[in-house]
Parts: sequence; structure tokens; C-alpha cells
Amino acid sequence: MLKNIRKDYLLIAGSILFFLVCYRFSFSHTVEAWKLRRELEQKIKASADLSYQPGYLERKDNNLNHIINRFKIDTATLRSNMITTIALKAEKQRVRLSRVPVQSVSNSGDKYIVQGLDFEGDYFSLCRLLGQLQYSEGIGLVRAVDITSVKTTDNSSAIKKLNMRLFIATIK
Repeated sequence: MLKNIRKDYLLIAGSILFFLVCYRFSFSHTVEAWKLRRELEQKIKASADLSYQPGYLERKDNNLNHIINRFKIDTATLRSNMITTIALKAEKQRVRLSRVPVQSVSNSGDKYIVQGLDFEGDYFSLCRLLGQLQYSEGIGLVRAVDITSVKTTDNSSAIKKLNMRLFIATIK
């Protein structure tokens, strides 16, 4: 019977059968790949949500607590302990704490206090003190610095002094 069928028809029927089998297998693999892609996209969307990553939130909270503790100070002992600590550091740098202005209400907010301090000394000592105060813990954050040169006259001579006004912000 196969001999009666022409070879051309067998070739056409065989190639159609071959394409159907190939299409069947490739279509099923394509559908599986599409489902897998959709699942992976959902996992990526879920992992992009920060609330899904508790380790990240714990690290973030620890870093924020470290920053707050670094600049936090007890308000009851603010003026005494902070000023004493800063005065001792200034003395080591050969800088004199010349004046502690009265704390201004306008400089302070409801969550922080800004304290101004005036120092006298040479430029390099003032800069060393400023650098030391910026990296010290428990005294607050250096918020602003103003360095001015003041000319004073004694009996017959004029003396130039270098003053530094330092504003330190602390968290209540």
C-alpha cells in the first residue's frame, strides 16, 4: 500500500506531522516559561517593597538610634555638663571660653536646643577645637561657626583678638 502512495504525498504528510509535534512541544514549553516569568516578576515586586525586608529596617533603625544618641543630651544638665566638657576641651587646645550667652528662645525649637558659646584664641587652636568638638559625642552637633577678628585698644597699644562664636544644637 505504501508503494501505491506517491513519495511526494508521504513527504508532505511527514513534514506536517513533524511540525505538529514540534509545535506541540514548543507551545507547552512556551506556556511554562511564561508562567515562570510571571512568578518571578511577582517575587521581584514583593522583594522591592522595603517592608518585606525586615533586616533592612532593623539596620536603618539602629543607624537612626545611633545618630540620635550621639547628639542627644539631658536638658536638665545641658548647660553645666556640656559647658564644662567643652571648656575642658578648649583648655587643652589653649583656647579660652570667654563668654556663654544667655540661651535664646528663638534659636531653639520644640525638639532641640541651640546653645551659643564664645571662644578666644589663635586661628589654628580654634580650628583644632572645632574639629575636636565636631567628633565628640554627648555635647551635640556643631550647627554654625562665626570667626571674627576684634581690635581692642589698651592704654597705648592696639591688640587684635580672634573670636569664635560657636552654636551647638542638641536634641531634647
